[in-house]
Amino acid sequence: MLLPLCKFHHQYLVRHLRCLAVRFYSNDQISEEVAKLLELKAKLGDDSQKTKFVLKCPKGTRDYNPQQMAIREGVFNTIIKCFKRHGAETIDTPVFELKETLTGKYGEDSKLIYDLKDQGGELLSLRYDLTVPFARYLAMNKIQNVKRYHIAKVYRRDNPAMTRGRFREFYQCDFDIAGQYDAMIPDAECVKLVSEILNQLDLGEYIIKINHRKVLDGMFAACGVPDDKFRGACSAVDKLDKTFWDDVRAEMIQEKGIDPIAVDKIGKYVELKGRTELIDKLLEDEAMKAQKSAVEGLEDLRVLFKYLELYGITDKVVFDLSLARGLDYYTGVIYEAILQGFAHNPKAGADGDESVSVGSVAGGGRYDGLVGMFDSKGKKVPCVGVSIGVERVFAIMESRALASNTKTRTTETEVYVVSAQKNLVEERMKICKELWDADIKTEQSYKRNPKALDQFQYCETNSIPIAIIIGGSEIEMGVVTLRIVGSREERTVQREKMVEEIKSVLANLN
Repeated sequence: MLLPLCKFHHQYLVRHLRCLAVRFYSNDQISEEVAKLLELKAKLGDDSQKTKFVLKCPKGTRDYNPQQMAIREGVFNTIIKCFKRHGAETIDTPVFELKETLTGKYGEDSKLIYDLKDQGGELLSLRYDLTVPFARYLAMNKIQNVKRYHIAKVYRRDNPAMTRGRFREFYQCDFDIAGQYDAMIPDAECVKLVSEILNQLDLGEYIIKINHRKVLDGMFAACGVPDDKFRGACSAVDKLDKTFWDDVRAEMIQEKGIDPIAVDKIGKYVELKGRTELIDKLLEDEAMKAQKSAVEGLEDLRVLFKYLELYGITDKVVFDLSLARGLDYYTGVIYEAILQGFAHNPKAGADGDESVSVGSVAGGGRYDGLVGMFDSKGKKVPCVGVSIGVERVFAIMESRALASNTKTRTTETEVYVVSAQKNLVEERMKICKELWDADIKTEQSYKRNPKALDQFQYCETNSIPIAIIIGGSEIEMGVVTLRIVGSREERTVQREKMVEEIKSVLANLN
């Protein structure tokens, strides 16, 4: 292997070659060979001029500091509690799949899939979402019924907008119910779950938009859109939450090749929003009621709204004909949750405020045919689910934390063991062991003889609620001093009752 020659190595090599070659070659021949070496050196470069390497995260990714991670952990814990409250169990799948597994499942979004280089004869891609791997998992393991949640990273070669929580590497929190059940019962529970999570995260007012893929297909047919252009029309309508109708109209006509008259009819329908009264209105619409799929979808929605009323969340739900969700695998009810105080503004980044334009924070729907795509006999397993867009939730909560100037605890330490005098590191270790064995989160200084003031300052800076103080007199008397850091109240506690007293104080503080 040829390596660049530094100045020292070059001079040494020249001298060495001259000594060896002078016996066999003339000076002219030696000079010619040295010239070749110098030419090679110029091509390889010089160690003294190293290329500058910029340390940064790849585009569309980021690091998270302890404060940000504390916020994220809190959000994950809230979401997982909601998932478990509804009886879900968890699974995991590989971060990459066979490329063939992901191909043809995402419509126009397939171009956003990250493909990997050939790995030993297998063409692989990073997972785009958690739904397709879940369907592959069900088909591969012949599972007919399961209620699962899955929290993991997914990857999209999208144009990132970091302040809006749009990344190329990000977490999804999925909840899905697989199995043959009666109409709209699992679907209603998924919508209820979204409402529960948003209420518990306390993100402010929100609305859950609902539509049905059969209603969309019936609407397109009623407007005169050919069957083979349904998916293209659907992907265009899906952009209405990000851009204006004029842009969507132009795309449908110029790129999708849909007749302008049909597009204008679609434009009138996608303006409609309501609840059960809109369902009744559409069932009386001559063009819509002539479409079997539209009628079936509207009847499903009527049942769904009945169940949502029983769950007490109809005030948070709206039937919105502009909701399309462009992924190809949806077959029934679809839904999307929007924070009303943070609704996406198409002007964001120009004269809009990008920092509050986060778009939807949850979305999902029914996909009855996806598992059958992976089954050798095409056997279907009906599924319905929802995905929480946690990165957008994080963006909002981090922004709030910065605005409120509140300190976020990054550790859960409950007790800090303080030595008031020198040469007590062994005694501190004994107390730490005792507290750790009692499952009490405990820390101490890693210096043999730390200053007392530094130890108390550490407690206050890190919001540690209790300090256990020891000195020579405490050791002689078999006691410790327990200080409540917030109030600086102190009390003497017998050593054998230390654990019991600490747990009692912690319970009262909590």
